[in-house]
Amino acid sequence: MPVMRSSSLCHGFSSSSGSSPWQNGRPASQRFSSASSTSSASVSWGEERNSVLVSDIGDSDGDFEDVWKQQMKKRVARKQLKTTPVAKHPRKGSRKDCDGHRNLKPLASDLLEAVKTAKSAMQIVVDDWLESYKQDQDAGFLELINFFIGACGCKGIVTHEMFKTMQNSEIIQHLTEKFDEDSVKYPLAAPGPAWRKFRSSFCEFVGALVCQCQYSYLYDDFLMDNLISLLTGLSDSQIRAFRHTSTLAAMKLMTGLVNVALHLNLQKDNNQRQYEAERSKDLGQRSPERLESLLEKRKELQEHQEEIEGMMNAIFRGVFVHRYRDVLPEIRAICMEEIGTWMQSYSMSFLTDSYLKYIGWTLHDKQREVRLKCLKALQGLYSNPDFISCLELFTSRFKDRMVSMVMDREYDVAVESIKLLTLILKNMEGVLTDTDCESIYPVVFASNRSLASAAGEFLYWKLFFPECEVGVASGREQHHNPRRNFFYLLLAFSIESELHDHAAYLVDSLWDCAGPQLKDWESLTGLLLEKDQSLGDIQENSLIEILVSSARQATEGCPPVGRLTGRKGFTARERKIQADDKVKLTEHLIPLLPQLLAKFSADAEKVSPLLQLLNFFDLNIYCTGRLEKHLELLLQQLQEVVVKHTEPVVLEAGARALYLLCDPEFTFFSRVDFARSQLVDLLTDRFQQELEELLQGSFLDEDEVYNMAATLKRLSAFHNAHDLTRWELYEPCCRLLQKAVDTGDVPRQIILPALTLIYFSILWTLAHVSGSNSSQEQVLGLRGKLLTFCDLCQSCLSDVDSEIQEQAFVLLSDLLLIFSPQMILGGQDHLKPLIYLPEATLQSELASFLMDHVFIQPGELGSDSKDAEEEQAQIEQLHQRRRLLAGFCKLLLYGVLEMEAASDIFKHYSKFYNDYGDIIKEILTRSRQINRKQSSQTLLLSLKQLYTELLQEHGSKGLDSLPAFMEMRDLARRFALTFGPQQLQNRDLIVMLHKEGIKFSLAELPPASSSNQPPNLAFLELLEEFSPRLFHQDKQLLLSYLQKCLHQVPQPSSHSWSPIISYCRSLSSQENSAETRPQGHPQPKRRRIEATSKQGQEHFCPPQEQSLLLSSVPQTPTFTSTTVKGRHFLWRQKDEEEDSASEFTQSQTPLGSQKPRHLYPEGFQDTMHSHYGPHLGSQLTRLSLMEEEDDNDDEIVIEESSEEEAGEWKDMDKHSSPHSSFRHQRDLFDSAEVDSDDF
Repeated sequence: MPVMRSSSLCHGFSSSSGSSPWQNGRPASQRFSSASSTSSASVSWGEERNSVLVSDIGDSDGDFEDVWKQQMKKRVARKQLKTTPVAKHPRKGSRKDCDGHRNLKPLASDLLEAVKTAKSAMQIVVDDWLESYKQDQDAGFLELINFFIGACGCKGIVTHEMFKTMQNSEIIQHLTEKFDEDSVKYPLAAPGPAWRKFRSSFCEFVGALVCQCQYSYLYDDFLMDNLISLLTGLSDSQIRAFRHTSTLAAMKLMTGLVNVALHLNLQKDNNQRQYEAERSKDLGQRSPERLESLLEKRKELQEHQEEIEGMMNAIFRGVFVHRYRDVLPEIRAICMEEIGTWMQSYSMSFLTDSYLKYIGWTLHDKQREVRLKCLKALQGLYSNPDFISCLELFTSRFKDRMVSMVMDREYDVAVESIKLLTLILKNMEGVLTDTDCESIYPVVFASNRSLASAAGEFLYWKLFFPECEVGVASGREQHHNPRRNFFYLLLAFSIESELHDHAAYLVDSLWDCAGPQLKDWESLTGLLLEKDQSLGDIQENSLIEILVSSARQATEGCPPVGRLTGRKGFTARERKIQADDKVKLTEHLIPLLPQLLAKFSADAEKVSPLLQLLNFFDLNIYCTGRLEKHLELLLQQLQEVVVKHTEPVVLEAGARALYLLCDPEFTFFSRVDFARSQLVDLLTDRFQQELEELLQGSFLDEDEVYNMAATLKRLSAFHNAHDLTRWELYEPCCRLLQKAVDTGDVPRQIILPALTLIYFSILWTLAHVSGSNSSQEQVLGLRGKLLTFCDLCQSCLSDVDSEIQEQAFVLLSDLLLIFSPQMILGGQDHLKPLIYLPEATLQSELASFLMDHVFIQPGELGSDSKDAEEEQAQIEQLHQRRRLLAGFCKLLLYGVLEMEAASDIFKHYSKFYNDYGDIIKEILTRSRQINRKQSSQTLLLSLKQLYTELLQEHGSKGLDSLPAFMEMRDLARRFALTFGPQQLQNRDLIVMLHKEGIKFSLAELPPASSSNQPPNLAFLELLEEFSPRLFHQDKQLLLSYLQKCLHQVPQPSSHSWSPIISYCRSLSSQENSAETRPQGHPQPKRRRIEATSKQGQEHFCPPQEQSLLLSSVPQTPTFTSTTVKGRHFLWRQKDEEEDSASEFTQSQTPLGSQKPRHLYPEGFQDTMHSHYGPHLGSQLTRLSLMEEEDDNDDEIVIEESSEEEAGEWKDMDKHSSPHSSFRHQRDLFDSAEVDSDDF
């Protein structure tokens, strides 16, 4: 932007006394006040420390106060044009009293209220104010500046006397003292729709003000000069509200001036064309008067343009250059948003590298909204091809940063960065390298759908669109479908990239930009059915998956599993499109699906997804379209597929497809039901023949075993989706399993599907008897089947084959959950005889299975050298173990198993936290919600079991020094954290836990003649982890209880045993306890603030003592209201806290410092003093608490406190030492310090 040539704007506050700088007629050099004058004032105490702004910018443009110090030539006021808008009603601020004198009291409330309510258009509001300004310039301008001050939330006003006699700095200082700092909320930061509406109205008002003044008062040497001076001074204030509001107003004012400058350029161009046209006329037709008027008009427009550019230059240097790095992210975001608007609308002045660098630097901002505004501003620039030539240097300098923002932690920022790179890809050829693009390709498989969709669009324009255009041209010559080229490219990307195995995510990412191509099912099926095709096996698999994924996306519109979307539903138009696509898909694939199944019937990987296509059909078209012959072909191919394959995924897909067709509402139901009966009869006959041979004791070879296992797998898969009760498969399968249990001669391949088949048979029988018309005989018959099958499964739990054990465990867990007491809820009382609760032996076997198959060491899974297949196998095994653990946990939560059985799970919480931590933590929470007391007892039981196991393995000597014991302490610490911050609610549980732990630690006593300590005594060290959860009174009671228990110990040296000393120290430390008020409310925990308290005392000292303090902090500000208010408030608050603390100490003396000696174990005080010295116990306890807080940052326990105490602590934090705030005033950008010489 060109600098000001002949502007009267000057920047530099005058410190001398005199008339107001806003008074008309002053020299131009004094009408503008320095925005940096207020920056010399120190930070106010009441204002938050983050309002300290970074003003010292190493910009090549320099500080703008130095630019404006020279004396400029005064402008001549322009004649007001006849088009001056006239208000219909004069405003109140311009009325005169009965004596003819103006009312000197400023009335800004009317203008502020009009903008806030926005009942009238802002143009009308501005016209009304212009009328009052026309009648009285000083009063009108006074109303305007009070409007801006009121919009900041300030209660102070500028009076007429202040306006005439005070300087800018004095006025702003006065307003600062009057500002209400008790609340951080001001209009622009206040929540709610009313204040959001005010913000938009405020911006609209500033824009309308410039627009309505562009032909008149904009050049009157008073309004804009003084308004810019006011906003510049306020934008440099320490008060956040002043700075935020004035910056927004200044930026919107700048935007309005940019529009005026753009309009002046258009007028100049029109004037130049008119002048050239007039000069081109012949001498006889040329008008000298016309030429002279055009020259005068050009001169006037040129002067106006220079003045506008001077105003813009003053705002940019006075506000933007200082505020684009403000500590408040909202202010930085405003600056970035507006500079993008200036560049787009007035590119000839602003679209240069000297302005683009500000956006480039701010791309490194730490705040999400600022980076977002930068990216959106750049999108507006890169979307215009006319601006590309001006962006080449900027692109080369900041391209790496824009590419790296694709991996931004904020999803919306990453989305906008990819959109920006897509615009660069479209409009700047060759800028993005292959390396840059390859960093974006993996994002198409991201979990966030918006991010993946943006990456899909980039991928489409990079790889697919150019090649498809080439394919269209070549396809016309070669008479091929041009869209096939798209699928070839898509196959190449999905296979060669090796980024992901599932095409559903790729299809979903490309759906928004390439939906029509992906819905070209004619080309897809044509490629698959082509006889002389050159597709390989992997390409065919990928193409079939793309076909199924596009069909699912077109008919359902739901993203793949795990991909997040913010939408809650579909619009009516989208549902109509989905219904139309479903009809088109069905009509096209009904004739072709049997052909596809026939071609790929031998390949399980291809047949399974093809059978899933029936899920997306409109099956009524088989009837309405008279396509029964294609249905017959489909049933034949379906039967052939079932007979050929034994893979579970294929059989499940076939059973599901047949289930969809077996709907009684369809007219072709009888035909499909007959085909199903034929298939099941065939499979049942085979099974009966093979079963008889096996039961007769004849030896089965491998082929016979394979055939029988395949038949059972097919029947099991179909019994899952279809009711096969009338074929009576339960009895023969039970005979088969009984033979396997008795003799062990039945192979594993046969036992596994037989177990599943009986399980489905029981569930279908339960579905029949669940009706109200079922007889008691049927219910009892089902119970007999259930008991028999549970006995068989219990026997299988001890089988030598692990797969049989896992299958039996899963089926038992499901059946025990289904036939639990929950089944009679909802009016099903007739099913009460079916309730089955496991016996103690079965519960024990289930728990033993869990220990043997779930809680195993990771090293037992495989060797150290892991390849990809082995790692994948270990991941699948981990998922299987998690499923087994989840099934056992459900039995606990639904009351099928006793809660004590959970101790086998809880004791592995710490050791297997990485594998099962989320599951165990969930059951800990749920069990506490069910029964708090029983859950706490189970936690203690887990620790007892672990301790007993360790004691049996290593003995009692040196037990507390073992690594396993340290792991037990960590587990106890985790258990203590599960009690949460509800200390009063858990008080009885913690006391009970300590008492039971003390009993356990002293349960086994050594002989009286022995000097050894009891073997369980080290268990007290585990109880220490629960001591911080105790109230002070409960600690005293537990000390008495421990002393009573120690009296029963025959050894005289029992009090000097180290576990007892350590445990008593944890109960006697006051810093470690959450002491209570007399009313019973716990006192808030005081955190480690000794260092900050010392710093705060330095600044709270009286002024006469401050010279004695050594501190590097700047002196206290002297011209801020917050300093005066804050200091008195802090002294008063400090005195009140000291008084309340002394009263509290006096009231707590009987329970606090003067503890009765008889509450301690005998000899404990002397022993601890002699061994560790005075006060060492409390220090060690405090250190242990500090370590606990450091180790458990994620689960900080905040103890209960009253609202009054919380308010006191909040006030203390609010008025703490500025040292802590200065630590946060680091560089606002992620990168190193920005250098202005980048360009």
